[in-house]
Amino acid sequence: METSNPILTRLWRGPAIESVHRGAWVLCRADGTTVRNVGARDQLVFARSSTKSFQALPLIETGAADRFNLPSEALATALASHSGEPIHRDVVAATLRTIGLSEDDLRCGPQRPFDSGLDAPADRLTNNCSGKHAGFLAVAQHIGEDPANYLEPTSEVQQLVKAAVAETCGLDAKDLGVGVDGCSAPTFQLPLSGLATGVARIANPQLLAAERRDAADRFTAAAAAHPELVAGTHNRICTDLIRVTDGRLFAKIGAEAVYVVGVRGADMGLAIKIDDGNQRGLHRLLIEILHQHDLIDDAELAQLEAWADPIRRNWDGLEIGRVELAPGALG
Repeated sequence: METSNPILTRLWRGPAIESVHRGAWVLCRADGTTVRNVGARDQLVFARSSTKSFQALPLIETGAADRFNLPSEALATALASHSGEPIHRDVVAATLRTIGLSEDDLRCGPQRPFDSGLDAPADRLTNNCSGKHAGFLAVAQHIGEDPANYLEPTSEVQQLVKAAVAETCGLDAKDLGVGVDGCSAPTFQLPLSGLATGVARIANPQLLAAERRDAADRFTAAAAAHPELVAGTHNRICTDLIRVTDGRLFAKIGAEAVYVVGVRGADMGLAIKIDDGNQRGLHRLLIEILHQHDLIDDAELAQLEAWADPIRRNWDGLEIGRVELAPGALG
């Protein structure tokens, strides 16, 4: 944890500050150049699900997606932290049938749908990472590896994934820290600037080798065509950012208040990390950074206004405070 990071957001309750959240953000170009940053640009962060577009690259690069004739919906769910709605379950189930496997082969663990009650059923198709896991399994089937081992760090599948993450972010694979994600897949620790560089390259892959450039273009096109599959049909900021901008923004959240946005056609990638992992001020900060740097226009900002709303309300709808960007949070 970088202890020198500045306060980015402050939460007021009535007339007084109740909580503050420190963190860092960085805007990078695809060549790794930093455009602007606040806080420690190179602090190491576990990027969690924000790297799913990097982790999915072998699905196309190995030829697995084409061998199994996977549609763009399957590519979109491979990038997703989805809400576990029927549309998500149906696509993942179809992918598994196509590659000759089933829900029982998923090792992501059972999960209830987002916004569901405690009595809602939990299963592996509903896990928000099930699309990513179906993609891993497709690669395993294509290269002839035992599907039961697809999450092992030493498996060929995960070695391909690790190399894709490192190379896309401009790093050496041996320099990536490795932990276990909530879905049991390996998750990677890397510099925040590398994360921003990686998402800039996914959105603007001109500097990448032809095979990876094609994969990146196909994934961002799939997200643009199916933003609801990347996250959900309601109350999901990733979906709204992609939809409102007609896919110009490729947006992806990660657990513990990590967020990345790649800007197609603008050679720009943004990575944010709130140090304490709390998302309470993340959304407003994200929208304001995008607007200040002309990465969303006024009309788009108006459509995203709910995500930048500073007012905090209680369960009865009473206004109890506000979320405020701290001085210097925008650089």
